[in-house]
Amino acid sequence: MSSAGAVETIQHEMTVFARRARASAGRLHPELSLVSYTLLGHLEERDGCRATDLAAHYALDKSTVSRQVAALERAGLIERRPDPADQRVQVLHLTEAGLSVLGRVTVSRRAAVSERLADWSEEDLERFAGYLVRYNAWSAPEEHGG
Repeated sequence: MSSAGAVETIQHEMTVFARRARASAGRLHPELSLVSYTLLGHLEERDGCRATDLAAHYALDKSTVSRQVAALERAGLIERRPDPADQRVQVLHLTEAGLSVLGRVTVSRRAAVSERLADWSEEDLERFAGYLVRYNAWSAPEEHGG
């Protein structure tokens, strides 16, 4: 296979992967879209952040993030708290309910991935994990501000 053919196959398979991830997110927790799951995960990793930080990190329009944040607030999964360093700034944090839902969905997602990879060798798993880390670590020049 040529490198162009390999890139075409990779792009196609990543699209299939993304579609499958979106579909399974709805089955694993109907109220939690893949975007919502991703935002909750980011808030957990960062121990909270501003909505503008979420928009910048995921290269999403502020209005898109605003709608997602509003839905997560209505569901009682996140809350706004004043930033101790600047009381004018609101920082988004997971609520106890948000932590609980995120934990349950993460366990379900991990189990689903483990099931798909159950017959892979340890070497294949390590190689695949390394390739994904390497792929996701790359940043386009415009992501660096240049």
